[in-house]
Amino acid sequence: MAIKTFRGGVHPPEKKDRSGGLAIERWCDIKQVVIPVNQHFGEPIQPLVGVGDMVKRGQKIADADGRMTVPLHASIAGVIKKIEPRALSNNLEGPCIVIEAQEGVSGDDFMAPLDAFTCSKDEALARVREAGIIGMGGAGFPAQVKLAPSKPISVVIANGAECEPYLTIDERTMIERPEDVVEGLAITMKIVSAPEGVIAVEQNKIRAVPLLEKAISSSPRTRAGMKMRVQVMRTKYPQGGEKMLITALTGKEVPSGGLPMDVGCVVQNVGTLCAMVEAFRDGKPLIERGLTISGGACKKPVNVIVPIGALVSDLVAAGATQVNEESLRKVIFGGPLMGVAVPNYAIPVQKNTSGVLFLGKEEVRPAEEEPCIRCGRCMRACGCRLSPALLAVAIETGDYREAEKIGLLDCIECGTCAYVCPAHRQLVQKFRVGKQVLRTIKQKEKEAQNAR
Repeated sequence: MAIKTFRGGVHPPEKKDRSGGLAIERWCDIKQVVIPVNQHFGEPIQPLVGVGDMVKRGQKIADADGRMTVPLHASIAGVIKKIEPRALSNNLEGPCIVIEAQEGVSGDDFMAPLDAFTCSKDEALARVREAGIIGMGGAGFPAQVKLAPSKPISVVIANGAECEPYLTIDERTMIERPEDVVEGLAITMKIVSAPEGVIAVEQNKIRAVPLLEKAISSSPRTRAGMKMRVQVMRTKYPQGGEKMLITALTGKEVPSGGLPMDVGCVVQNVGTLCAMVEAFRDGKPLIERGLTISGGACKKPVNVIVPIGALVSDLVAAGATQVNEESLRKVIFGGPLMGVAVPNYAIPVQKNTSGVLFLGKEEVRPAEEEPCIRCGRCMRACGCRLSPALLAVAIETGDYREAEKIGLLDCIECGTCAYVCPAHRQLVQKFRVGKQVLRTIKQKEKEAQNAR
Protein backbone atom coordinates (compact mmCIF):
# COMPACT_ATOMS: atom_id res chain seq x y z
CA MET A 1 0.00 0.00 0.00
CA ALA A 2 1.37 3.41 -0.99
CA ILE A 3 1.83 5.84 1.91
CA LYS A 4 0.29 9.21 1.07
CA THR A 5 0.80 12.75 2.33
CA PHE A 6 0.65 16.41 1.30
CA ARG A 7 3.21 19.05 0.43
CA GLY A 8 4.60 21.10 3.34
CA GLY A 9 3.93 20.44 7.01
CA VAL A 10 6.19 19.74 9.97
CA HIS A 11 7.15 16.89 12.28
CA PRO A 12 6.80 18.06 15.90
CA PRO A 13 7.56 15.58 18.71
CA GLU A 14 4.54 13.31 18.90
CA LYS A 15 4.29 12.98 22.70
CA LYS A 16 1.62 10.30 22.34
CA ASP A 17 3.37 7.52 24.25
CA ARG A 18 1.98 8.45 27.68
CA SER A 19 -1.69 7.98 26.71
CA GLY A 20 -1.61 5.99 23.46
CA GLY A 21 -1.69 2.63 25.24
CA LEU A 22 -4.39 3.56 27.74
CA ALA A 23 -7.90 2.22 27.17
CA ILE A 24 -10.75 4.72 27.18
CA GLU A 25 -12.34 5.13 30.60
CA ARG A 26 -15.91 6.31 31.16
CA TRP A 27 -16.23 8.87 33.95
CA CYS A 28 -19.88 9.17 34.98
CA ASP A 29 -19.49 10.33 38.59
CA ILE A 30 -20.18 13.98 37.71
CA LYS A 31 -22.55 15.83 40.03
CA GLN A 32 -22.73 19.08 38.11
CA VAL A 33 -22.26 20.16 34.50
CA VAL A 34 -21.91 23.62 32.99
CA ILE A 35 -23.16 23.26 29.42
CA PRO A 36 -22.34 26.11 27.00
CA VAL A 37 -25.48 26.95 25.04
CA ASN A 38 -23.70 27.69 21.76
CA GLN A 39 -21.06 25.11 20.88
CA HIS A 40 -21.46 24.97 17.12
CA PHE A 41 -20.33 27.07 14.18
CA GLY A 42 -23.42 28.98 13.08
CA GLU A 43 -26.42 30.82 14.42
CA PRO A 44 -26.98 31.00 18.20
CA ILE A 45 -29.68 28.98 19.93
CA GLN A 46 -31.78 29.78 23.01
CA PRO A 47 -32.56 27.85 26.23
CA LEU A 48 -35.83 25.92 26.32
CA VAL A 49 -35.69 25.42 30.09
CA GLY A 50 -35.70 27.63 33.15
CA VAL A 51 -34.09 27.64 36.57
CA GLY A 52 -35.72 25.01 38.76
CA ASP A 53 -36.81 22.73 35.92
CA MET A 54 -36.14 19.01 36.25
CA VAL A 55 -34.50 17.44 33.20
CA LYS A 56 -33.68 13.92 32.10
CA ARG A 57 -30.41 12.86 30.49
CA GLY A 58 -30.74 13.43 26.76
CA GLN A 59 -33.60 15.92 27.07
CA LYS A 60 -33.45 18.87 24.68
CA ILE A 61 -32.65 22.04 26.64
CA ALA A 62 -31.84 24.60 23.92
CA ASP A 63 -32.64 25.05 20.24
CA ALA A 64 -33.60 27.56 17.53
CA ASP A 65 -34.84 27.63 13.97
CA GLY A 66 -32.25 28.04 11.27
CA ARG A 67 -30.20 25.93 8.89
CA MET A 68 -26.92 26.52 10.74
CA THR A 69 -28.14 25.41 14.17
CA VAL A 70 -28.11 22.25 16.25
CA PRO A 71 -30.00 21.64 19.50
CA LEU A 72 -28.44 21.07 22.91
CA HIS A 73 -29.28 18.27 25.33
CA ALA A 74 -28.88 17.63 29.05
CA SER A 75 -25.82 15.48 29.65
CA ILE A 76 -26.90 14.41 33.14
CA ALA A 77 -30.29 14.11 34.84
CA GLY A 78 -31.01 16.71 37.49
CA VAL A 79 -32.28 20.21 38.14
CA ILE A 80 -31.45 23.44 36.30
CA LYS A 81 -29.62 25.49 38.92
CA LYS A 82 -28.50 28.48 36.87
CA ILE A 83 -28.49 29.94 33.39
CA GLU A 84 -25.68 32.47 33.32
CA PRO A 85 -22.50 33.53 31.49
CA ARG A 86 -19.44 31.43 32.26
CA ALA A 87 -15.84 31.34 31.02
CA LEU A 88 -15.40 29.05 28.00
CA SER A 89 -12.42 27.40 26.31
CA ASN A 90 -12.16 30.20 23.72
CA ASN A 91 -11.35 32.64 26.55
CA LEU A 92 -14.70 34.38 26.10
CA GLU A 93 -17.80 34.24 28.26
CA GLY A 94 -20.95 32.64 26.93
CA PRO A 95 -24.36 31.63 28.28
CA CYS A 96 -24.31 28.28 30.05
CA ILE A 97 -26.95 26.00 31.54
CA VAL A 98 -25.87 24.61 34.91
CA ILE A 99 -27.41 21.25 35.79
CA GLU A 100 -26.95 19.68 39.19
CA ALA A 101 -27.61 16.01 39.81
CA GLN A 102 -30.37 15.57 42.36
CA GLU A 103 -31.57 12.54 44.25
CA GLY A 104 -34.77 11.21 42.79
CA VAL A 105 -34.17 12.71 39.35
CA SER A 106 -32.91 10.15 36.86
CA GLY A 107 -33.68 8.49 33.56
CA ASP A 108 -32.93 9.04 29.90
CA ASP A 109 -34.93 10.91 27.29
CA PHE A 110 -33.54 9.44 24.08
CA MET A 111 -35.13 9.24 20.65
CA ALA A 112 -36.48 6.02 19.16
CA PRO A 113 -33.92 4.00 17.16
CA LEU A 114 -33.92 4.64 13.40
CA ASP A 115 -32.51 2.45 10.63
CA ALA A 116 -30.18 4.69 8.65
CA PHE A 117 -30.27 2.35 5.64
CA THR A 118 -34.03 2.15 5.20
CA CYS A 119 -35.15 5.65 6.21
CA SER A 120 -35.29 8.53 3.73
CA LYS A 121 -32.48 11.04 3.34
CA ASP A 122 -34.61 13.76 4.92
CA GLU A 123 -35.32 11.53 7.92
CA ALA A 124 -31.62 10.74 8.27
CA LEU A 125 -30.61 14.41 8.15
CA ALA A 126 -33.34 15.27 10.66
CA ARG A 127 -32.04 12.58 13.01
CA VAL A 128 -28.46 13.90 12.78
CA ARG A 129 -29.66 17.40 13.59
CA GLU A 130 -32.00 16.35 16.39
CA ALA A 131 -29.10 14.45 17.97
CA GLY A 132 -27.15 17.73 18.16
CA ILE A 133 -24.18 16.33 16.25
CA ILE A 134 -21.40 18.67 15.16
CA GLY A 135 -17.91 18.03 13.83
CA MET A 136 -16.04 16.70 16.85
CA GLY A 137 -12.57 17.18 15.42
CA GLY A 138 -12.55 20.82 16.49
CA ALA A 139 -14.40 22.98 13.94
CA GLY A 140 -17.87 22.41 15.41
CA PHE A 141 -19.65 22.60 12.03
CA PRO A 142 -23.28 21.33 12.12
CA ALA A 143 -23.14 17.77 10.79
CA GLN A 144 -26.50 17.87 9.01
CA VAL A 145 -25.29 20.77 6.86
CA LYS A 146 -22.13 18.93 5.86
CA LEU A 147 -24.24 15.87 4.99
CA ALA A 148 -26.47 17.84 2.61
CA PRO A 149 -23.97 19.01 -0.04
CA SER A 150 -25.22 20.78 -3.13
CA LYS A 151 -22.74 18.91 -5.32
CA PRO A 152 -22.22 15.18 -5.99
CA ILE A 153 -19.88 13.39 -3.60
CA SER A 154 -17.46 10.75 -4.85
CA VAL A 155 -15.73 9.82 -1.59
CA VAL A 156 -16.33 10.07 2.15
CA ILE A 157 -13.15 10.35 4.21
CA ALA A 158 -13.09 9.20 7.83
CA ASN A 159 -10.48 11.41 9.47
CA GLY A 160 -8.37 9.29 11.82
CA ALA A 161 -5.15 11.23 11.28
CA GLU A 162 -5.12 12.87 14.75
CA CYS A 163 -1.91 14.71 13.91
CA GLU A 164 -1.76 16.96 17.00
CA PRO A 165 0.90 15.94 19.53
CA TYR A 166 -0.28 14.35 22.80
CA LEU A 167 -3.82 13.56 21.61
CA THR A 168 -4.74 9.87 21.33
CA ILE A 169 -8.52 9.69 21.78
CA ASP A 170 -9.16 9.10 18.05
CA GLU A 171 -6.55 6.35 17.94
CA ARG A 172 -8.14 4.62 20.93
CA THR A 173 -11.58 5.02 19.34
CA MET A 174 -10.38 3.25 16.17
CA ILE A 175 -8.78 0.49 18.24
CA GLU A 176 -11.68 -0.04 20.63
CA ARG A 177 -14.65 0.75 18.36
CA PRO A 178 -13.59 -0.16 14.80
CA GLU A 179 -17.03 -1.57 13.97
CA ASP A 180 -18.70 1.72 14.91
CA VAL A 181 -16.19 3.72 12.87
CA VAL A 182 -16.95 1.56 9.84
CA GLU A 183 -20.72 1.69 10.44
CA GLY A 184 -20.58 5.48 10.79
CA LEU A 185 -18.65 5.70 7.54
CA ALA A 186 -21.28 3.55 5.82
CA ILE A 187 -24.11 5.71 7.20
CA THR A 188 -22.42 8.85 5.89
CA MET A 189 -21.89 7.24 2.47
CA LYS A 190 -25.58 6.29 2.38
CA ILE A 191 -26.75 9.80 3.27
CA VAL A 192 -24.57 11.60 0.69
CA SER A 193 -24.79 8.80 -1.93
CA ALA A 194 -21.02 8.37 -2.13
CA PRO A 195 -19.67 5.28 -3.94
CA GLU A 196 -16.49 5.05 -1.85
CA GLY A 197 -15.39 5.48 1.75
CA VAL A 198 -11.81 5.79 3.01
CA ILE A 199 -10.51 5.70 6.58
CA ALA A 200 -7.32 7.77 6.76
CA VAL A 201 -4.88 6.62 9.45
CA GLU A 202 -1.38 7.97 10.07
CA GLN A 203 1.57 5.58 10.27
CA ASN A 204 2.01 6.14 14.00
CA LYS A 205 -1.40 4.53 14.53
CA ILE A 206 -0.65 1.50 12.37
CA ARG A 207 -1.93 -0.90 15.05
CA ALA A 208 -5.46 0.33 14.34
CA VAL A 209 -5.25 -0.64 10.65
CA PRO A 210 -5.80 -4.45 10.92
CA LEU A 211 -8.71 -3.87 13.31
CA LEU A 212 -10.37 -1.46 10.90
CA GLU A 213 -9.73 -3.76 7.93
CA LYS A 214 -11.26 -6.67 9.81
CA ALA A 215 -14.29 -4.54 10.69
CA ILE A 216 -14.68 -3.57 7.02
CA SER A 217 -14.43 -7.15 5.77
CA SER A 218 -16.98 -8.40 8.32
CA SER A 219 -19.39 -5.49 7.96
CA PRO A 220 -22.82 -6.28 6.48
CA ARG A 221 -22.47 -3.04 4.52
CA THR A 222 -19.45 -4.47 2.70
CA ARG A 223 -21.39 -7.62 1.91
CA ALA A 224 -24.18 -5.40 0.59
CA GLY A 225 -21.74 -3.90 -1.91
CA MET A 226 -20.43 -0.78 -0.18
CA LYS A 227 -16.82 0.00 -1.06
CA MET A 228 -14.71 0.94 1.96
CA ARG A 229 -10.98 0.77 2.64
CA VAL A 230 -8.20 1.99 4.93
CA GLN A 231 -5.48 4.33 3.67
CA VAL A 232 -2.24 4.76 5.62
CA MET A 233 -0.89 8.31 5.67
CA ARG A 234 2.62 9.52 6.42
CA THR A 235 2.88 10.93 9.94
CA LYS A 236 2.99 14.68 9.49
CA TYR A 237 1.34 17.77 10.91
CA PRO A 238 -1.27 19.12 9.97
CA GLN A 239 -2.36 15.96 8.13
CA GLY A 240 -5.69 16.05 9.99
CA GLY A 241 -6.72 19.32 8.34
CA GLU A 242 -9.44 18.33 5.89
CA LYS A 243 -7.91 20.31 3.03
CA MET A 244 -4.55 18.60 3.55
CA LEU A 245 -6.20 15.20 3.89
CA ILE A 246 -8.20 15.64 0.70
CA THR A 247 -5.13 16.67 -1.29
CA ALA A 248 -3.07 13.79 0.10
CA LEU A 249 -5.76 11.18 -0.64
CA THR A 250 -7.22 12.39 -3.93
CA GLY A 251 -4.62 14.75 -5.40
CA LYS A 252 -7.33 17.40 -5.64
CA GLU A 253 -7.09 20.82 -4.04
CA VAL A 254 -10.06 22.56 -2.43
CA PRO A 255 -10.30 25.92 -4.23
CA SER A 256 -9.76 29.20 -2.39
CA GLY A 257 -12.93 30.02 -0.50
CA GLY A 258 -14.34 26.62 -1.40
CA LEU A 259 -15.51 23.56 0.51
CA PRO A 260 -14.64 19.84 0.31
CA MET A 261 -17.80 19.20 -1.69
CA ASP A 262 -16.29 21.34 -4.48
CA VAL A 263 -13.90 18.45 -5.13
CA GLY A 264 -16.46 15.72 -4.41
CA CYS A 265 -15.45 14.98 -0.80
CA VAL A 266 -17.02 14.86 2.64
CA VAL A 267 -14.68 14.54 5.65
CA GLN A 268 -15.88 13.29 9.04
CA ASN A 269 -13.90 12.82 12.24
CA VAL A 270 -14.00 9.24 13.58
CA GLY A 271 -15.59 10.49 16.82
CA THR A 272 -18.36 12.14 14.82
CA LEU A 273 -18.98 8.86 12.98
CA CYS A 274 -19.39 7.00 16.28
CA ALA A 275 -21.79 9.67 17.55
CA MET A 276 -23.89 9.21 14.41
CA VAL A 277 -24.05 5.46 14.98
CA GLU A 278 -25.32 6.02 18.53
CA ALA A 279 -27.91 8.54 17.28
CA PHE A 280 -29.42 6.02 14.85
CA ARG A 281 -28.89 2.76 16.74
CA ASP A 282 -29.70 3.96 20.26
CA GLY A 283 -31.50 7.26 19.69
CA LYS A 284 -28.82 8.85 21.83
CA PRO A 285 -28.04 12.54 21.28
CA LEU A 286 -24.53 13.94 21.58
CA ILE A 287 -24.32 14.31 25.35
CA GLU A 288 -20.82 13.00 26.04
CA ARG A 289 -17.49 12.81 24.27
CA GLY A 290 -14.07 11.26 24.56
CA LEU A 291 -10.93 13.32 25.06
CA THR A 292 -7.28 12.93 26.01
CA ILE A 293 -5.96 14.53 29.17
CA SER A 294 -2.16 14.60 29.14
CA GLY A 295 0.96 16.77 29.26
CA GLY A 296 4.16 16.90 31.25
CA ALA A 297 2.42 18.26 34.36
CA CYS A 298 -0.28 15.59 34.18
CA LYS A 299 0.59 12.83 36.63
CA LYS A 300 -2.24 10.57 35.46
CA PRO A 301 -2.86 10.84 31.69
CA VAL A 302 -6.18 9.40 30.53
CA ASN A 303 -8.35 8.83 27.52
CA VAL A 304 -11.76 9.40 29.01
CA ILE A 305 -15.42 9.81 28.06
CA VAL A 306 -17.18 12.50 30.09
CA PRO A 307 -20.55 14.28 29.96
CA ILE A 308 -20.63 17.47 27.91
CA GLY A 309 -20.26 20.36 30.33
CA ALA A 310 -18.06 18.55 32.85
CA LEU A 311 -15.56 20.99 34.36
CA VAL A 312 -11.98 19.83 33.98
CA SER A 313 -11.31 21.11 37.50
CA ASP A 314 -14.00 18.71 38.78
CA LEU A 315 -12.37 15.81 36.94
CA VAL A 316 -9.09 16.63 38.66
CA ALA A 317 -10.73 17.06 42.06
CA ALA A 318 -12.61 13.76 41.69
CA GLY A 319 -9.44 11.86 40.77
CA ALA A 320 -10.22 11.17 37.11
CA THR A 321 -6.82 12.67 36.37
CA GLN A 322 -4.03 14.18 38.46
CA VAL A 323 -1.96 17.34 38.00
CA ASN A 324 1.43 18.35 39.35
CA GLU A 325 0.57 21.92 40.35
CA GLU A 326 4.21 22.82 41.08
CA SER A 327 5.43 22.15 37.56
CA LEU A 328 2.25 23.31 35.76
CA ARG A 329 2.92 26.25 33.44
CA LYS A 330 0.12 26.21 30.88
CA VAL A 331 -3.32 24.65 30.37
CA ILE A 332 -4.42 24.12 26.77
CA PHE A 333 -7.81 23.05 25.45
CA GLY A 334 -7.09 21.04 22.31
CA GLY A 335 -3.62 20.23 21.00
CA PRO A 336 -0.46 22.29 21.55
CA LEU A 337 -0.44 23.69 18.00
CA MET A 338 -4.09 24.53 17.33
CA GLY A 339 -5.39 24.57 20.89
CA VAL A 340 -6.13 27.58 23.08
CA ALA A 341 -4.35 28.39 26.34
CA VAL A 342 -6.79 29.14 29.18
CA PRO A 343 -6.18 30.93 32.50
CA ASN A 344 -7.37 28.00 34.64
CA TYR A 345 -9.09 24.65 34.23
CA ALA A 346 -12.49 25.50 35.68
CA ILE A 347 -13.63 25.34 32.06
CA PRO A 348 -16.32 22.99 30.69
CA VAL A 349 -15.74 20.25 28.16
CA GLN A 350 -17.58 21.02 24.91
CA LYS A 351 -18.70 18.84 22.01
CA ASN A 352 -15.51 19.72 20.10
CA THR A 353 -13.03 19.37 23.00
CA SER A 354 -10.56 16.72 21.81
CA GLY A 355 -8.09 17.14 24.65
CA VAL A 356 -6.89 19.09 27.65
CA LEU A 357 -3.14 19.44 28.18
CA PHE A 358 -1.35 20.35 31.38
CA LEU A 359 2.07 21.46 30.19
CA GLY A 360 5.07 21.58 32.51
CA LYS A 361 8.00 23.97 32.65
CA GLU A 362 10.08 21.78 30.30
CA GLU A 363 7.39 22.05 27.61
CA VAL A 364 6.72 25.77 27.83
CA ARG A 365 9.59 28.02 26.84
CA PRO A 366 8.46 31.63 26.43
CA ALA A 367 10.43 33.59 23.85
CA GLU A 368 10.43 37.24 22.85
CA GLU A 369 8.98 37.99 19.42
CA GLU A 370 11.61 39.38 17.08
CA PRO A 371 11.44 41.03 13.63
CA CYS A 372 10.92 38.74 10.63
CA ILE A 373 14.25 37.73 9.07
CA ARG A 374 12.67 36.80 5.70
CA CYS A 375 13.97 33.23 5.85
CA GLY A 376 10.93 31.75 4.07
CA ARG A 377 10.56 28.76 6.42
CA CYS A 378 6.91 29.58 7.06
CA MET A 379 6.13 29.49 3.35
CA ARG A 380 7.84 26.14 2.86
CA ALA A 381 5.98 24.63 5.82
CA CYS A 382 2.50 25.99 5.04
CA GLY A 383 0.27 23.16 3.85
CA CYS A 384 -2.19 25.71 2.39
CA ARG A 385 0.57 27.16 0.18
CA LEU A 386 0.20 30.64 1.65
CA SER A 387 2.82 33.29 2.45
CA PRO A 388 2.49 33.78 6.23
CA ALA A 389 5.24 36.41 6.34
CA LEU A 390 3.45 38.57 3.77
CA LEU A 391 0.12 38.05 5.53
CA ALA A 392 1.65 39.26 8.78
CA VAL A 393 3.02 42.41 7.11
CA ALA A 394 -0.38 43.24 5.60
CA ILE A 395 -2.13 42.80 8.96
CA GLU A 396 0.48 44.76 10.91
CA THR A 397 0.11 47.67 8.48
CA GLY A 398 -3.69 47.54 8.68
CA ASP A 399 -4.15 46.53 5.04
CA TYR A 400 -6.76 43.85 5.61
CA ARG A 401 -7.96 43.85 2.01
CA GLU A 402 -4.44 43.03 0.89
CA ALA A 403 -4.31 40.26 3.48
CA GLU A 404 -7.53 38.89 2.02
CA LYS A 405 -6.01 38.87 -1.47
CA ILE A 406 -2.94 37.01 -0.18
CA GLY A 407 -5.21 34.33 1.32
CA LEU A 408 -6.00 35.25 4.93
CA LEU A 409 -9.37 33.52 4.91
CA ASP A 410 -7.82 30.34 3.51
CA CYS A 411 -5.54 30.01 6.55
CA ILE A 412 -6.62 27.10 8.78
CA GLU A 413 -4.70 28.46 11.79
CA CYS A 414 -2.73 25.24 12.18
CA GLY A 415 0.27 26.99 13.74
CA THR A 416 2.83 25.37 11.44
CA CYS A 417 4.26 28.76 10.44
CA ALA A 418 4.72 29.86 14.04
CA TYR A 419 6.25 26.50 14.93
CA VAL A 420 9.07 26.84 12.39
CA CYS A 421 9.64 30.60 12.80
CA PRO A 422 13.15 31.31 14.20
CA ALA A 423 12.01 34.83 15.17
CA HIS A 424 9.18 33.42 17.34
CA ARG A 425 6.60 35.49 15.48
CA GLN A 426 3.08 35.15 16.90
CA LEU A 427 1.68 34.54 13.44
CA VAL A 428 -1.46 32.57 14.27
CA GLN A 429 -2.61 35.20 16.76
CA LYS A 430 -2.14 37.88 14.11
CA PHE A 431 -4.15 35.89 11.59
CA ARG A 432 -7.00 35.24 14.03
CA VAL A 433 -7.25 38.93 14.87
CA GLY A 434 -6.94 39.83 11.20
CA LYS A 435 -9.84 37.54 10.27
CA GLN A 436 -12.03 39.09 12.96
CA VAL A 437 -11.23 42.61 11.80
CA LEU A 438 -11.81 41.70 8.14
CA ARG A 439 -15.19 40.13 8.92
CA THR A 440 -16.18 43.21 10.92
CA ILE A 441 -15.22 45.45 8.00
CA LYS A 442 -17.26 43.33 5.60
CA GLN A 443 -20.27 43.31 7.93
CA LYS A 444 -20.20 47.08 8.29
CA GLU A 445 -19.93 47.49 4.52
CA LYS A 446 -22.90 45.15 4.06
CA GLU A 447 -24.98 47.08 6.60
CA ALA A 448 -24.09 50.38 4.97
CA GLN A 449 -25.07 49.04 1.55
CA ASN A 450 -28.38 47.73 2.85
CA ALA A 451 -29.09 51.11 4.46
CA ARG A 452 -28.86 52.92 1.11
